[in-house]
Amino acid sequence: MLKLGIIGTGAISHEFIKAAQLSGGYQLAAVYSRTLTAAERFVKAYEKVALYTDMVEFLSADLDVVYIASPNSLHFSHAKVAILARKHVIVEKPAVSLPAEWAELVKLAAEHQVYVFEAARNYHEKAFATIREFLRDKTVWGASFTYAKYSSKMQALLEGQEPNVFSAKFSGGALMDLGVYTLYAAIGLFGRPEKALYTAQQLPNTVDLNGAGSLIYPDFQVRIQAGKNLNSQLPAEIYTDQGTLTLDGIEFISSAIFQRLDGQEEVLPIEQAAHPMLEEAQAFAGVLENGEDRTYADWQQATAAVHDCLFAMRREAGIRFEVDDD
Repeated sequence: MLKLGIIGTGAISHEFIKAAQLSGGYQLAAVYSRTLTAAERFVKAYEKVALYTDMVEFLSADLDVVYIASPNSLHFSHAKVAILARKHVIVEKPAVSLPAEWAELVKLAAEHQVYVFEAARNYHEKAFATIREFLRDKTVWGASFTYAKYSSKMQALLEGQEPNVFSAKFSGGALMDLGVYTLYAAIGLFGRPEKALYTAQQLPNTVDLNGAGSLIYPDFQVRIQAGKNLNSQLPAEIYTDQGTLTLDGIEFISSAIFQRLDGQEEVLPIEQAAHPMLEEAQAFAGVLENGEDRTYADWQQATAAVHDCLFAMRREAGIRFEVDDD
């Protein structure tokens, strides 16, 4: 049983704890927050959890792994100090703001003999393994992946506030928050693209409300859409020489139907997990308990490719964060 510490007291942390407990591989042991009030409010639903407002004391506790869900721009610094304290780290997507930050975390983790994972839940769904196997004997001609969901923070933005998710200071925006799922879907299925392009509807601070882009592969393109000021019910589609595979989304997939060129349909056997974050929690625990270094190396390469694409797409669209150094 892995002793779990939490940095960040938002709703996503509660969801990860639910998934971690469902997996049977973790025991919630400690929570860190800048304020005691927030920490006390957060742990009301749990028993025997230590509370900390001092990061040094928190990281000195008896913890095996730390889950980080602070604002995006703080992920790197929080992950770094946890690694230096020789804790395994699960950092919520987007794990970092810059590719160089991810490279540094991976290097530090290796030096301190711990693991660091980006929590991009769809990458670890068994559905994607099923889809990869199904596509093995087919030639991919293209794909279209969309994730757009109206943000609960839009009203505050319209009232003149700047929520973290729309802030350049905190590395926000549609691409970083939701587009990252479309990139993990594409890279998980097709590998690293040769080029990544993006255009966006932007705020005065350059952060994107929504956008569209392309991942360029040698023989096909993947169209990408992400949005936080609108909702989309578009399915995901993968086009092949034998027909079109339609998914009901690019995360927490419950349906995959292949329509052949002659009109016949085949339903893929997709088993949806009991919780959207369960499969990633299980996957991380598996590597931590069993030391599956080849699997871990594959994940690190995928994460590096995702962040290279995010950075290139931001540059293409002119999205600037405070952490950017030029």
